[in-house]
Amino acid sequence: MKKIIYIAVICSMFTGLYACSSGKSQKQETQQKEVTPADLGWKLGAQAYTFRKFTFFEAVDKIKELGMHYVEAYPGQDIGGSMDGKMGIDMDQATRDKILSYLKKQDVHLMAYGVITPKTHDQWDALFAFADDMGISTITSEPPQDEMSYVSKLCDKYNIDVAIHNHPQPSRYWNPDTLLAAIQGQSSHIGSCADLGHWVRSGLDPVESLKTLSGHIKELHIKDVDAKSPEAEDTVWGTGVIDMKAVMKELKKQNFKGMFSIEYESDPENNMPQIRKSINYLDQVVANLNKEN
Repeated sequence: MKKIIYIAVICSMFTGLYACSSGKSQKQETQQKEVTPADLGWKLGAQAYTFRKFTFFEAVDKIKELGMHYVEAYPGQDIGGSMDGKMGIDMDQATRDKILSYLKKQDVHLMAYGVITPKTHDQWDALFAFADDMGISTITSEPPQDEMSYVSKLCDKYNIDVAIHNHPQPSRYWNPDTLLAAIQGQSSHIGSCADLGHWVRSGLDPVESLKTLSGHIKELHIKDVDAKSPEAEDTVWGTGVIDMKAVMKELKKQNFKGMFSIEYESDPENNMPQIRKSINYLDQVVANLNKEN
């Protein structure tokens, strides 16, 4: 009997040790798990203008090579892929279908289109119909105030966002306060396409601008710049004047979920190394943000 009790005690001790060890391992694994941008709902892609020296199909190839899955197309880029013509809302159905087929093959989603600002209601109608047909969820634009109500109705009709872009001053929406006033009372589908570099070129702090627009950010044109100047050039993230870590921390705090559209305008014929470094920097920052929290 004593022998049986002794064996039971030993087994119990080993079971307890295993449970503690297992629990500790699980806890350590949870603590050490590195969160990625995708885990936060950040859809990392590129504005095709980054690769403006190439065709749209070549831009898609480069995005895939960089390990990303989202593209923002812009009007006027050569289509490529043995097809004549340029990216635009006037493309016929056969051309649209070929583009969508190639995007599917490359596992790259056409998420946004712009910057484009139609001048008439008919043009706005055509733009939204095009976006709907192509599966585009966000139109980047700078609609004038007197068109905002019409655009708002189209947003609700098609369930498509309009992200208002901020070119540097003296453009219409360079100041976040102006943008907030313009969208007051309009569809919740209308918000900001936050261009960090252009805020710096306008003399604004990107982090404070993000705070001002909290709850209204639909998309980012994400970049770092080398100077606090209207003539600032794009540079590898983390090497410029923008506090990119503070930017990421603020977006995480806001629970932002949307497209990070990389718009790297410097060295357009050979900017892949810089973009790759920027992506690596983003991954490191996000992983560290999780550890800090």
